[in-house]
Amino acid sequence: MDQLAKALGARIRVQRMACQISQDTLALSCNIDRSYMGRIERGEVNITVTKLYRIASSLDCDPAFLLPPMKEAKP
Repeated sequence: MDQLAKALGARIRVQRMACQISQDTLALSCNIDRSYMGRIERGEVNITVTKLYRIASSLDCDPAFLLPPMKEAKP
């Protein structure tokens, strides 16, 4: 698994839980399939910038907030 995708997915999951939003609700609000959202959070896929912005918008945060620090993201 790609470390960057895994770290990004973990940060998305933490923010989603902090917002008390279910994975299904987040997927629906982002117009992303719920199974794909699970794959994003597990770091199994690399997402587009567009999807990152949609997720950040639904989580009411800046997209940069979801990006992991460089030390977490090393390949």
